[in-house]
Amino acid sequence: MANELARETSPYLLQHADNPVDWLPWSRAALEKARAENKPILLSIGYSACHWCHVMAHESFEDPETAELMNRLYVNIKVDREERPDIDKIYQTAHQLYTGRAGGWPLTVFLTPDTHVPIVVGTYFPKEPRYGMPSFKDVLIQVEAYYRNHGSEIAARGSALLETFARIESGETANRAAPNAAPLAAAREHLLASFDREHGGFGGAPKFPRAAALELLLEQSRRVAGEQGRELAHVVVHTLKRMAERGLYDHLGGGFFRYSVDRRWSIPHFEKMLYDNAALLALYAEAAAATGDASFARTAVETAEFLLREMRDSAGGFYSTLDADADGREGGYYVFTPEELDAVLTPAEAAVAKRVFGLDRDPNFVDPHDGVAAWHLEIVRPVAEIDDGRAPSLLESARRKLLEAREKRVRPGRDEKILAGWNGLAIRALATAGRRLDRADLVDAATEAADFVRERLWRGGRLLATYKDGRARFAAYLDDYAFVADGLLALLECRWRADDLSFAIELAETALEHFEDETHGGFFFTADDHEQLIHRPKSYADEAVPSGNGVLCKVLLTLGHVLGETRYIDAVERTLTAAMPLLAEFPDAHATMLLALDRFLGPQEVVIVRAKDAEIDAARRLLARDYRPHRASFVIPNGVSDLPGLLAERKGGDDTIGYVCRGTSCLAPTVGLDALRAAL
Repeated sequence: MANELARETSPYLLQHADNPVDWLPWSRAALEKARAENKPILLSIGYSACHWCHVMAHESFEDPETAELMNRLYVNIKVDREERPDIDKIYQTAHQLYTGRAGGWPLTVFLTPDTHVPIVVGTYFPKEPRYGMPSFKDVLIQVEAYYRNHGSEIAARGSALLETFARIESGETANRAAPNAAPLAAAREHLLASFDREHGGFGGAPKFPRAAALELLLEQSRRVAGEQGRELAHVVVHTLKRMAERGLYDHLGGGFFRYSVDRRWSIPHFEKMLYDNAALLALYAEAAAATGDASFARTAVETAEFLLREMRDSAGGFYSTLDADADGREGGYYVFTPEELDAVLTPAEAAVAKRVFGLDRDPNFVDPHDGVAAWHLEIVRPVAEIDDGRAPSLLESARRKLLEAREKRVRPGRDEKILAGWNGLAIRALATAGRRLDRADLVDAATEAADFVRERLWRGGRLLATYKDGRARFAAYLDDYAFVADGLLALLECRWRADDLSFAIELAETALEHFEDETHGGFFFTADDHEQLIHRPKSYADEAVPSGNGVLCKVLLTLGHVLGETRYIDAVERTLTAAMPLLAEFPDAHATMLLALDRFLGPQEVVIVRAKDAEIDAARRLLARDYRPHRASFVIPNGVSDLPGLLAERKGGDDTIGYVCRGTSCLAPTVGLDALRAAL
């Protein structure tokens, strides 16, 4: 018999709709039920592609005996962290403060029914005692008894937590300083110190791609002269090559997995996230422009094609995730055996594929369910090293056939929830790749995604966070406003649409009105009229996605310089000033904020080209050719009028006219493409 989650649209919540647990979605009614019955709340937070969420669900939430305990002792609330990142951020922070360790998913938090402060926090709990952890059933009994018998202790800890949250919200510190370049230098040193010189990336296992940190180092390689600049470029190039060669990358279908469980990028955690692939698509496209390396362009194209083939809704929006599991097996969809290659390939194709992908070596993957050994594909021998002129074409035909064979397997589950912010990341990525690689089809896809967000998630001057089954829901968060606006600016660099500029300005203005901390600087994660929770987060660090504060600062800087709107630049200065103590203490955790800081210290370049129709495409290609990460460039047809702000002064004419500015200093307008090329 279905529980209350059956009425939800979240695929993650619907996965639990048939549990014997009396799950409720987070709502006023659920919270009031806990208060009225004086039962503690069991808050369980996860997402649909989370492997250990599935494990805990199968072991405990589907077990009638465990469910009986949960229903008798608690009010049970399920939250999709992708729909309600505000709730997730609060209790992930509480987990770290209470335990001294980072949390993760599933996040399991026991809350008081009145104040909603944590009683006990944890992540995955096994059904039976193992991994040094008690059984979940024992935890359920002990926590409820602790709640009944230690109320004053729980209240004291809760008060201390709320005081800590209040200090975090205010951001008050004696160490504030004006924005300066010291954190940029510190971040370079920290990242160089943690660089894995053999395998690329930073630190050991598990190893994450850290796209924002790599983007920062790529940009800094152009800012820093001499040997250090060359070393920064090496860090980026080496890491990007290793990630694309090894098992983090899907060598048949394109796209990247979430992270590697080992230091050398061989075996991933097999979920695929929209936000990871968007960030890496943009990074590989920019790296292709910066280095001229054709392999980066190929990786970018294949990643973009993966997004268009497997993650795109028919109306133009992009879905959220692909599960790690398929048919109850983690990674089983992606691995092969030599016999499977022999069954679908010609002998010549199989011989090349086995050598390139390592199937002539010992297996590198063991199925955790049945212990069967298999091979997860990674490039262990470049095809160029095979002494056979036919090898490249044989490998390509083998890849096509293996992908066709793989697609006949039971596919991983797909979370078809469409998130505004993650679509903003996809819009930016596709626009960046389309512009850098001269792929109009990718720009078309970015345009359709932007139209999807505007038509389905923009209501009454405010953004909604999610869309599923025809329903747009939940007040959007800072990240949504920042990421969509950033995507629109990237799209405007590809092709000019006045509606995209207007939408970006509206998003920026709404963020300033409803999210800015006007007292202390920076932007809260939730709006001023959002549901009141025990904490209003304001984060500057990069997490699974880039910092919303950092991305919004970049957006406001670009709009501020393009429009001549000093309010926007002033807001960036306030935000950077508020964040400076954290940037100084933990520089490499704040890569996106540092990208904004570097642009603020500048000078940021803005190039506006008013182009005659016959030269629009040529002007765009000219501007897209060079890797200049601190340049924003827009080609506006001469016939466009009614432009806002400073753009109104960038007049068109009979010829192509270029306006080139660095910070507040502008060159004389150029006339003709040759003059613009010389000015650039």
